[in-house]
Amino acid sequence: MKQSKGLVIDLTRSEKNTFFRFLGLYLGSSFILLSVIFYLFYKIESKLHYDLITSNMQNVASKVSSSIIYAHMSELTINTTKLAKFIKYDYALYDKNHRRLAGNIDDRINLGERLQKIDENYILVDGTPRGHLGVYHIAIKENFFKDKITKLIEDIILYFVIIYSIIAIIGYYLANLFITPIINERRKLNNFIKDTTHELNTPITAILMSTSKDAIPTEKNMQRINLSAKRISEIYKDLVYLFLQDSSKKTTPSNLQLDKILKEQIEYFESFASKKQLKIISHLEPSTFLIDKENFIRLVNNIISNAIKYNNIGGTINIKLKDNTLSIEDTGIGIKKELLKDIFNRYYRATKDQGGFGIGLNIVYHICQEYNIKIEVESEEKIGTTFTLTF
Repeated sequence: MKQSKGLVIDLTRSEKNTFFRFLGLYLGSSFILLSVIFYLFYKIESKLHYDLITSNMQNVASKVSSSIIYAHMSELTINTTKLAKFIKYDYALYDKNHRRLAGNIDDRINLGERLQKIDENYILVDGTPRGHLGVYHIAIKENFFKDKITKLIEDIILYFVIIYSIIAIIGYYLANLFITPIINERRKLNNFIKDTTHELNTPITAILMSTSKDAIPTEKNMQRINLSAKRISEIYKDLVYLFLQDSSKKTTPSNLQLDKILKEQIEYFESFASKKQLKIISHLEPSTFLIDKENFIRLVNNIISNAIKYNNIGGTINIKLKDNTLSIEDTGIGIKKELLKDIFNRYYRATKDQGGFGIGLNIVYHICQEYNIKIEVESEEKIGTTFTLTF
């Protein structure tokens, strides 16, 4: 079953809580990490702007001081018009008594402080003229650091929103990917419970009908009760093997005479086959294999059971055992080739035409894996299916 990647739908309350907790944790941690990164970026960039501006102001102040000293030594005066074009900053020249001699800075400046901030602008004070042409202090005022910082903050906010939006979208899809397997497993389990209920309902109903007050104890009724009880027993054994078996409990393999056990199981299935008028043809040569008896019976029973279940009325089942190779061939509905790769998956059913809940072949696969049995499946729609086991 596929879960829509665009929308979160059909979620239980616990799944919704899991989804939003995962998404909240992802987005919250991403927000904190992104905030730290952008804050550090802001601090670094603002420091770079600060260093660059103060460095430029100091360079300008040094050039102005050099010009004043040169003019004094050349017995010239200060050309304030030329100086203003050269500086490209607000500036002011001060005498010994802190009176302004020239410039356009009107702020009250503490000439004893080298770098100060007034109204969001930095002012640098330089005292290198040392009285040349009566100038003791040069003040340089920048007027664009605030604009640069404002632009930096705007850019950071914009990129933060863009990047966080992308992260949020990615987080939503990651949360979907995270929750989808849980939803699929829950759906499989729900279907499994429904199918199990349906599978058990049929034999239980048959037993109840055959044992009711009005039922006549005929041979047919007894046969129906026997078949229904066997079916319940098979379902119970499969469920116990798959879900309730104790992993610490070890099996006891023994050198089994496979042909004798197969003969017993074929006799067991004769009554099931007769209901669909099936003919079981067997050719069993003596063969032995080291395997736990219950597991071997469970292995072949699931395959034979499917051969009966998915066979056509009046069909045949051919069972051959030769050279430690067992083949079970039916003349049933067959399986599409593109579905063969999935038939051993738990809960998987290639068709809904017959009963079952998709665990039989999964059990077969696990037993084959446990005992290194090679299993091959050949099938053709409307022709039949052949399972080949090589021991």
